[in-house]
Amino acid sequence: MSDIILNVQSLPETVFAKISTEKVRIHEENGSIILTPILENKLNFDILFGMFSDGKISSEEFMMEKKIEKELED
Repeated sequence: MSDIILNVQSLPETVFAKISTEKVRIHEENGSIILTPILENKLNFDILFGMFSDGKISSEEFMMEKKIEKELED
């Protein structure tokens, strides 16, 4: 059986209450069903990274500046 990833809220309430993550991996091994909580490391891309960025401008502000620059060029 291949692994299945489910949203924890789709599990029965008695199991759901015991898991502190949003998703769980279901795996069958030697006739036993194993539930493994999935810890997700969410990446935040709101801040620009690079040699010209000091991290004080958001990606939305950067894109707005580029849009204005393009309009001025036309």
